[in-house]
Amino acid sequence: MTLLSSLTPEAPAVAPDGLDIGIGGMTCASCVARVEKALLKVPGVKTASVNLATESARVLVSADGPTEARLRRAIRDAGYEPRAADTVMQPSDASAWAGFAPVGVGIALSLPLVLPMLLDALPEALLNQVGMHLMLPAWLQCLLATPVQFVLGARFYRAGWHALRAGSGNMDLLVAIGTSAGWALSMWLWLSAPSGAMVHLYFESSAVVVTLVLLGKWLETRAKQHTTAAIRALHGLRPAVAHLLGRDGEVDVPIGEVLVGDRLAIKPGERVPADGLVLEGQTEVDESMLTGEPLPVHKTADTTLTGGSINGDGRVVMQVTAVGQETVLSRIIRLVEDAQAAKAPIQRLVDRVSRVFVPVVIVLAAITLCAWWLTGHPFEQALIHAVAVLVIACPCALGLATPAAIMAGTGVAAKYGILIKDAQALELAHQVDIIAFDKTGTLTVGQPRLLAIYIKPDALIAAAQPPEPELLQIAAAIQSGSEHPLAAAVMVAARAAGLSITTASQVSAVPGRGTLGTVGGQAYKIGSLRWMDSLGLDLGPWLPLSNQLQEQGATVSALVSESPFGLELCALLSFGDEPKPGAKEALAALRQRGMRIVMISGDNQGAAEVMALRLGLRPDQGEVMANVLPGEKANRVQALKAGGHTVAMVGDGINDAPALAAADVGMAMGNGTDVAMHAAGITLMRGDPFLVAAALAISDRTVRKIRQNLFWAFVYNVAGIPLAALGFLNPVLAGAAMAMSSVSVMSNALLLKRWKP
Repeated sequence: MTLLSSLTPEAPAVAPDGLDIGIGGMTCASCVARVEKALLKVPGVKTASVNLATESARVLVSADGPTEARLRRAIRDAGYEPRAADTVMQPSDASAWAGFAPVGVGIALSLPLVLPMLLDALPEALLNQVGMHLMLPAWLQCLLATPVQFVLGARFYRAGWHALRAGSGNMDLLVAIGTSAGWALSMWLWLSAPSGAMVHLYFESSAVVVTLVLLGKWLETRAKQHTTAAIRALHGLRPAVAHLLGRDGEVDVPIGEVLVGDRLAIKPGERVPADGLVLEGQTEVDESMLTGEPLPVHKTADTTLTGGSINGDGRVVMQVTAVGQETVLSRIIRLVEDAQAAKAPIQRLVDRVSRVFVPVVIVLAAITLCAWWLTGHPFEQALIHAVAVLVIACPCALGLATPAAIMAGTGVAAKYGILIKDAQALELAHQVDIIAFDKTGTLTVGQPRLLAIYIKPDALIAAAQPPEPELLQIAAAIQSGSEHPLAAAVMVAARAAGLSITTASQVSAVPGRGTLGTVGGQAYKIGSLRWMDSLGLDLGPWLPLSNQLQEQGATVSALVSESPFGLELCALLSFGDEPKPGAKEALAALRQRGMRIVMISGDNQGAAEVMALRLGLRPDQGEVMANVLPGEKANRVQALKAGGHTVAMVGDGINDAPALAAADVGMAMGNGTDVAMHAAGITLMRGDPFLVAAALAISDRTVRKIRQNLFWAFVYNVAGIPLAALGFLNPVLAGAAMAMSSVSVMSNALLLKRWKP
């Protein structure tokens, strides 16, 4: 089973984790904290996680909790604008200069004000030649600065007022207070100056700071579009129309009107409109955007098609099996959006800091004002230094540092077939030092073949008797309803032999052991030798054959019948599997990274060790755990975690789900089951062991970017606030530094887009 088939509607539907609501008007980490606080006050809300980079909230409510309308009202009451959740994610046809108009107006009005400040940098001789006639009169400075302050800067007053009403602070409040103080000081100096006197005003400081902040937010918005490029590309895979085959022939209909069961025609070069099965024709399909697999996949009748993939050069007719939110593409998008909406554990530190950051900065600005004034400096000088403290301390970069890196990292990972749905898994993966692999289907092809059925204890391996048709029919009848790989091998062998498969009654599966059922009134059991041993079966003369098969790496099952005298052995079934192509090289690459590799298998020790040697593992160094029942895998993972190790578990089956959940980082192979993928924090879209190393690499790179972003975000404030307080930074330089802090954080996160596995 592949990931593409396991995500079809036949798989159990998973209830959404919560409600997603877009939020407009957030500017910094303090806004995030305020929105979360407002949502958590709503009765029935269990958790609320707000993401500044995606401008959205993920809210988990109880069964009888509030409606989305009530949550939207809470967001609006907090001073922000509720929006559609996917506003940031949707493709945009807007110009690259969209939203630049206010910035352009601000630059045009501020440039004449800042020219005298630029002249101060000229040599004194040249300055004397130019003269000071370029200094604008006070009335003209006021005329230029006031629209910038109160028209272009109106957003800061509105958001700052909402923050004050809520009893908190944010970036807008700091900008509003700081620039208003500069503007008001200039007005006071101008109006109180003697007639004809030439006084230095600070209109340029307030106007330039407002313009720089607007410029920084515009650049930040553009950068966000790049961080969400991967998820928007997934949204863009949905074609607009489909070619419906009905009673009136071929008719083009909007994709939203396609129903399950419809027959659709797909022409060469078109995208597949929905999930379905090929009815007619054959073609090659490019599924690289979904799986990261560069080679096209051959499709013929009865093979699956996945919506969003690209048809090759053949025209095919398909029958729709899933539409809308039930398609593989929609569920992949959901996984990526979940990861981008989630918060990494390191973000909790930022959240705690942001809750007290703005009030602390206001206090520091007040201390700066008093300290300069009380030490004999002019009041206007003291106020300008306090304004610089307010402006440079805006916590924009703090709120963007972690989510920007997570968005970029998860987006580029999805491009190469690595779906990270858990931000905690992303953060922990780089710490992994032990990787536990399930064997069957993960390191091996996962499609064992029935090599032989032995009906005599003295049969030779090299000259095994042909399978007894009656016994093969019995084994197939009992295992016809099982999804176990060994059961599938029995069914394949029975069909290849041309046998008709009868129906068994009273069939019951014993997880990790085998299956029992009744055929023709006779009760049978088929399963592992360990199960048979626990049931009291004595192999007797069959034991040498059993040992010989296992020593050669075969998996051996026993078919027994029940009689009044106990269990009677009817036959031994020998199964074999093959390593996945590239698995040995992938494990060697992980070992070179310093990882300890462990293979966990339910097979007997001999069979597990033979396969381990073929994979390049070292059984003598404890790299093989055999005879492990499904329920014991989680315990083995817990044991590996002892001593402070960080353990990743890689599996693909339902029986791997507990172990995937028990590991620090669970990785589900894309060729596995839906249950395994929901238990894991990371899903590898292709069943390629090399993707394990790639997942660890993107985790390492993303965490590195998070730490770099947080370092620079804190440096801007930790270094900038003292410099501003001591008078080394004027408000204009402080505003430029504050604006560039957000841009630098976003730009650094965007470097992740260059990553390739």
